[in-house]
Amino acid sequence: MGASGISIWQLLIVLLIVVLVFGTKRLKNLGGDLGGAIKSFRKGMTEAEKAETELSNIGEELSTSDEEEPSSNDEDTHH
Repeated sequence: MGASGISIWQLLIVLLIVVLVFGTKRLKNLGGDLGGAIKSFRKGMTEAEKAETELSNIGEELSTSDEEEPSSNDEDTHH
């Protein structure tokens, strides 16, 4: 008994039907396309994480500089 109550023989029959319907060349191309899509997705996720990190660093720098500016403005008004 396989996963979810599906036997190995049922999986083999489904695989055989898929190969007969689509053919091996089409399945090979489909596998390559799927692999490329996954690779692009992972690359996009990595780039998004980098961008998010950069934005949070910029936000921290801005908040730090905002905290420093009022003290310099207070000094200017006292003079």
